[in-house]
Amino acid sequence: MDGPDRIQAAWRRELPGVPVESIGVITRVWRLGQLLADERRRTLDRLGIDNPTQDLLSTLRRSGAPYRLTPGQIAARSFVTAGAVSQRIARAEGAGLVRRERSADDGRSAVVALTDEGRALNERVVADLLRHEETLLDGLDDAQRVALAGLLKTLLRDLTTRFDAEDRPGADVR
Repeated sequence: MDGPDRIQAAWRRELPGVPVESIGVITRVWRLGQLLADERRRTLDRLGIDNPTQDLLSTLRRSGAPYRLTPGQIAARSFVTAGAVSQRIARAEGAGLVRRERSADDGRSAVVALTDEGRALNERVVADLLRHEETLLDGLDDAQRVALAGLLKTLLRDLTTRFDAEDRPGADVR
């Protein structure tokens, strides 16, 4: 019996007739989210980068060569607002990881381009991060991983539809 089981049992006792089965899923997903976010933060700290910067660099890198996007495209492919994107760009530009350029299309709008330094850092961090995160799934065999990914995908799709939420970052991978 784990924590969510104990919570369910207590509510069954205290509020008989109230459905408590969701606790077994939602509380565990919530706790997993906390644990994984904390671990990602620690891992990125160890790798010398913060999550917002890594997210920006990864969004640019995933876009494919020439690794340039407008700030609006970055926001659309991220889980953050346009204001947060602007702050991320300014910080990464100050560190030499990205540079702002005039759009070749109209010369008035700006694009954000990944620098060679930003690309090298991102590729190193992504490789190390994914290798580490792979070890976090060691408690599951291949069939369990596939089943869990499928169930989570189904639940996420349903809730995204129900809450009329955007399914971002779209077709991008990590």
